Amino acid sequence: MVDVDPVRAVQDLRSVVLAADRGEVSPDRLLAALASLRSLREKLAGWEPQLIAAARSEGTSWAALAPALGVASRQAAERRFLRLRPSATGEPTGEARVEAERGRRAGDRAVAEWARRNAAVLRQLAGQVTALEDLDGEARAYADRLGAALGKDDVTSLLPPLTAVRGHLERDHTGLAGRLGTIENDADLVRRDATGHRRDRTS
Repeated sequence: MVDVDPVRAVQDLRSVVLAADRGEVSPDRLLAALASLRSLREKLAGWEPQLIAAARSEGTSWAALAPALGVASRQAAERRFLRLRPSATGEPTGEARVEAERGRRAGDRAVAEWARRNAAVLRQLAGQVTALEDLDGEARAYADRLGAALGKDDVTSLLPPLTAVRGHLERDHTGLAGRLGTIENDADLVRRDATGHRRDRTS
């Protein structure tokens, strides 16, 4: 898309519209104005998801955004944003982006619930990793992250560092690495099941 100055484009388009009302505009100028209008529309459309994302990052709720976006509910506001936002994972349409995001959230919720049910096991494994004295470099950094996560109520914060540290334990702590691998596989299965069940319900 050719870059366009929105202020100047609006002024030029306005002059063409006025000339058209007087019958004083050529077909070529009208065609050029229509092309400019299309570029302007695309430019403005690209601003909307940026502004929504900025508002959300500043703490604006979806409910507060809804009237500004001309929709009736917080769900509709979020759906509009997901449709407009460029895809980071390759979905070809806005509707596909909506479904992909909802599937991801369903997976996150399922994994969080699974983690809460298995909190004792996860905390035990994290404690075993942090107690290891022969870790260095990246492994020690992940162990430190686990130590910090153990002090939080949210047990799901243990999952990323547990997954990341596993590869560093496979040589000298194979048993512990194997248990971490089982945990990772179980969490992945829970996520896939939740995503698959949602896809089945919406298909």
